Amino acid sequence: MRRRRERQEQARACNRQRLPVPNNHVPRFYTLHLVTIRTVGVVGCGLMGSGIAEVCARAGYSTLVRELDDQLLAKGRQRIESSMTTAVGRGKLAEKQREEALERLRGTTNLCDLVIEAATENPEIKKRTFAELDQICPPHTILASNTSSIPVIQMASATRRPAQVLGMHFMNPVPVMPLIEYVRTLTTSDATLETARAFGESLGKRIIISKDRGGFIVNFLLIPYLTEAVRMLEQGFASKEDIDVGMMLGTSYPMGPFTLLDFVGLDTTLFIADVLFDEFKESRFAAPTLLRQMVAAGYLGRKTGRGFYNYESTPRDRHRRCAHGSRRGAAGRRYGAVRNPLRRPRARPRSDGAARD
Repeated sequence: MRRRRERQEQARACNRQRLPVPNNHVPRFYTLHLVTIRTVGVVGCGLMGSGIAEVCARAGYSTLVRELDDQLLAKGRQRIESSMTTAVGRGKLAEKQREEALERLRGTTNLCDLVIEAATENPEIKKRTFAELDQICPPHTILASNTSSIPVIQMASATRRPAQVLGMHFMNPVPVMPLIEYVRTLTTSDATLETARAFGESLGKRIIISKDRGGFIVNFLLIPYLTEAVRMLEQGFASKEDIDVGMMLGTSYPMGPFTLLDFVGLDTTLFIADVLFDEFKESRFAAPTLLRQMVAAGYLGRKTGRGFYNYESTPRDRHRRCAHGSRRGAAGRRYGAVRNPLRRPRARPRSDGAARD
């Protein structure tokens, strides 16, 4: 007991001698200064591309966005402006910071230090894009792909600078998710990786590094989990609601596999599963028949209004949105909130004053 009291007194004395550390709400893996990269190019301004462009502009980088035509470029900028407006409304971004970030956004790809490709998840499109970027970008430019499953060496081999090519897989939604999955190919140089790492940390992201094989870290583990859930439903093992609730309450996942499938997109999941099966030839990556049929039917998830769950609004919902705005709040407007399957429906009063079941 005497020794324990002595150790406690010694610890308290050490604590009194420590200098106070200011809390700026910045995790230890953040960096508070810009790295040598000053200009970032983003190829594609869809869901992922616009998110990547937003976090780059908000971090202080001159951000150049390239799209196929002016209409797609304008749509992407509108998505970025809407996202930043939501951040201002939620108190996560000052109005002045929003205006400054939007001033850093432009629609070109010339003279970039780093270009992040976020085009359609198609190997041929990506290889053509990298070959074109290799022609128009300065020799020092680093070329990165946001691919979630395709081996990056395929894009690197389409350029004359394979040492300056790597994967930078951002997570969706980019402004919210704190992770970037870096993919180092056989030809990626140490200097390229370290420069890219410093850039990612300057965005306030946590960096993990994977070898260059299909699916990398996240999707190599995630896709079998999702496809097995679909197989369980297909075989009548359990309902989608019970599977979702089981994973939420049993493993503390923020959402179940079917809610996540609808969020990611069934077509995207099917494509990644096919890429992994083609590379590894393992049955756990084989896409279930039900998943293929739903994609063929156009039931792709939230983006089409229907997937494993139905997100199409009723006339009453549309009327309430017109009269009062979105009833789901800022987060719901951006990402389409899903009703919590654990929440019991509210009892509605009957005409005689008693509660209705």
